[in-house]
Amino acid sequence: MRLENKRVIALVSADFEDLELWYPVMRLREEGAEVHLVGEKANETYMGKYGVPAVSDYAFKDVDPAEYDAILVPGGWAPDKLRRYPEVIEMVRHMDEQQKPIGQVCHAGWVLISAKILDGRNVTSTPGIKDDMENAGAIWHDEAVVIDGHIISSRRPPDLPPYAKAFADVLAEQ
Repeated sequence: MRLENKRVIALVSADFEDLELWYPVMRLREEGAEVHLVGEKANETYMGKYGVPAVSDYAFKDVDPAEYDAILVPGGWAPDKLRRYPEVIEMVRHMDEQQKPIGQVCHAGWVLISAKILDGRNVTSTPGIKDDMENAGAIWHDEAVVIDGHIISSRRPPDLPPYAKAFADVLAEQ
């Protein structure tokens, strides 16, 4: 399996977009990656917008991003909460500094905005936060998937198949 020995952080908080968390997580696990759900608390059940639960493996404070190869940020309303945790911002900044894959879907762009890593980067997101992305210096595109080096972004659930494939492809090349 091409992603064997790859470790990925998947951030989770209440009101994540169910498919935007689970589709990429399952896709990466199918290819052999070890994906850990990481939330404010370990062993906490977080409910998605549509009622699908996710139990965190670890707490933000217990994770060393240097031990991981990539990070996934799901959309939904969770990004508005996730970006308020200094540990989350530090994880995203670490991944950016190390040029490790950062996946973001829909409203997840808010987390990357708060990490201040979008200036001059090509991205997409839900059109609802296009202005936020551009105000952070990003170059926004209305496309299913945009890859700018190690940042892989997507708009919404119908774009998940090409997004998950693109993320897996970038991760496999690391």
